[in-house]
Amino acid sequence: MVHQVAAKPVFEGYDLIGDVHGCGATLAALLEKLGYRQRGGVYRHPRRRVIFLGDLIDRGPRIRLAVTIARRMVESGEAQIVMGNHEYNALAYTHPAPPNSQQRWLREHTPRHNRIIQDTLEQYRDHTNEWEDTLAWFKTLPLFLEQDGLRVVHACWDHQLIEQFKQDYPDGCLDDDFLVASTDPSTQAFRILDRLTRGSHLQLPDNVAIHSGDGFTRHSFRTHFWATSPQYWGDVAFQPDNLPGDLEQRPLSQKERKTLSYYGPDESPLFIGHYWCEGIPALPTANIACLDYSAVKYGRLVAYRWNGEQSLNADHFVWIQVAREEQSVLNTVLDDDD
Repeated sequence: MVHQVAAKPVFEGYDLIGDVHGCGATLAALLEKLGYRQRGGVYRHPRRRVIFLGDLIDRGPRIRLAVTIARRMVESGEAQIVMGNHEYNALAYTHPAPPNSQQRWLREHTPRHNRIIQDTLEQYRDHTNEWEDTLAWFKTLPLFLEQDGLRVVHACWDHQLIEQFKQDYPDGCLDDDFLVASTDPSTQAFRILDRLTRGSHLQLPDNVAIHSGDGFTRHSFRTHFWATSPQYWGDVAFQPDNLPGDLEQRPLSQKERKTLSYYGPDESPLFIGHYWCEGIPALPTANIACLDYSAVKYGRLVAYRWNGEQSLNADHFVWIQVAREEQSVLNTVLDDDD
């Protein structure tokens, strides 16, 4: 008798998922919609893998659930992840400052910083060992991924800064020395970490501020990095808040232009999060997809189903509209551990 060997499932591609921000129940629903099923407490797909774009924590109602789903997938080989600025913020917020510092923590416990991380700390308050273990895991997350013909970074792909970082950290992961250095704005570590996880910004005039929908007042605006020959502020602004007055028509100075990164149309497909987009997911260019669509503000938790294409297709977006009822959904994945 000839025994036939079952064919190994062919790997189809990656499902890249944008900023979850504690919308854990919606993440579970999105994975189900994408065809992932729980086996052994881990969401799995026979032919696909997930790449998370960072910012699992802060603001949302099911932060522990979001972290648990993602971490179990990563540690089981079903997913990969890059660090977002909120994971980095948590590391700096909880790491003591050097002995010669004027402050107690790397990230000062100011009212603004306290407010950003408040929901995360509250949801881990009765799970201190789990929180410490989660912080240790955050420290293992790479700042970027480059593989199989695609690139992933939380906010901005800057070739020069990434190459400089790879010289000392070829695996893309930071260590304690880099973490400490990255909180000093005068260091190269700060420039690398800030650009990759927060992107670039331009300062508003002294008497101008943006009062954002998230309750914060900002004196700068977020800029993108794919305009070929930007001339005006409006050519590079990338955020849901409009620039005040006629500032979109303000010419970019040569100094401002030099601070911007650039990612050209002939580069590999790039996936980013971070920028709080709104509305129906769309592609800013044929080779860049932003997957942050303000899930925690009752927007959309968005994925892109990448099958190896070099020219991206907006039809490959998949999303779940985040409902206000998220807060009443049972925490099914964590029940085994509580």
